[in-house]
Amino acid sequence: MPASLSSARSRAALRASARVSVDLLLVLVMTAVALWLLGRMWSVVWPLIVGLLLTTLTWPLARFLRRHGWRPALAASAVTVLFLLVTSAVVALIAVPVAAQSGELTDGVVAGIHKMRDWSAGPPLNIGEAQISDALDDAVARIQKSAGSITTTVVTGVSTVVSGVVTAVLAVFLMFFFLKDGPRFLPWLARQLPGRLATDVPIVAARSWDTLGAFVRSQAAVGLLDAVLIGIGLWIVNVPLVLPLAVLTFVSAFVPIVGALFAGFVAVLIALVSNGPTDALIVLAIIIVVQQLEGNVFQPMIQSRGLGLHAAVILLAVTLGGSLAGIVGSLLAVPVAAMVAVFWNYLREQLSEPPEEPETGEPQAGAAVPS
Repeated sequence: MPASLSSARSRAALRASARVSVDLLLVLVMTAVALWLLGRMWSVVWPLIVGLLLTTLTWPLARFLRRHGWRPALAASAVTVLFLLVTSAVVALIAVPVAAQSGELTDGVVAGIHKMRDWSAGPPLNIGEAQISDALDDAVARIQKSAGSITTTVVTGVSTVVSGVVTAVLAVFLMFFFLKDGPRFLPWLARQLPGRLATDVPIVAARSWDTLGAFVRSQAAVGLLDAVLIGIGLWIVNVPLVLPLAVLTFVSAFVPIVGALFAGFVAVLIALVSNGPTDALIVLAIIIVVQQLEGNVFQPMIQSRGLGLHAAVILLAVTLGGSLAGIVGSLLAVPVAAMVAVFWNYLREQLSEPPEEPETGEPQAGAAVPS
């Protein structure tokens, strides 16, 4: 006879499922409330996050100076000044050669426009001067009609630039204070928390800090790899401004998606106006190949080793972060996933039962039994 279902076991299973569902619902509600509060405080949280990322990048040097007798304030000041000097040098390394060759680039752009007009005037398009003039007049008329929206866009862009400058300044100041007083934070936090939290929270925070440092170092390694490969490709094709373009590629690697698109667009544009469309297509192919290798091979492999995450988890995290919060979500997806993994591993450690030790009187497996 087939076994019949037990009503008592069925009710117990339903009750257990209901309890788990209620618990999960409460966790989701609390997560939604936390994310809402985070969004309301984003103007403060974002500089804090940027400051932490900069601190993980500069902390090894500050730690080296502190271990060699430098006072915390002096070490933090020296590292902050050095960081600003290096940042200014990188900007100058990009801007000075571009400014020096701006005349050639401008002439190339103008010559390229004339070539496109001559090409469009011939077969198969056969676009005459009158049609081009009419198109320009139509474009000017549309711009005049949309003057209000253009003004709004310009104001929004200026506001975004100002907000970015304020965020950068706050992040640098926060980086200085983190470098100066960072080691005192965890002891202070332990004194503020009651009971077991005084032990658990500092441990999780310390592990999260190590994970964040691993993320920044791995991202820098990926950016350096991109810059070297793309720089070699540009040098082979004989594109001008190879060094500034390589530096721009390295810096833009810290901004997912948009950074790579911007650096690639600049490289292709310079190749187009200086070497022509054939070399521009070759540069575009090089950049596409390197970016595909970075996104699907280099970045998952390097970050999976440094963060203890599987490459597939990193790919899914970046995709989910980009769909939820755009560029910022893509930037923060991997460190957030790594910190969630840190919290989950620590929680498993605390909830796991210690392994049972064999009883004293019984012989262990493989031990000789006296005859």
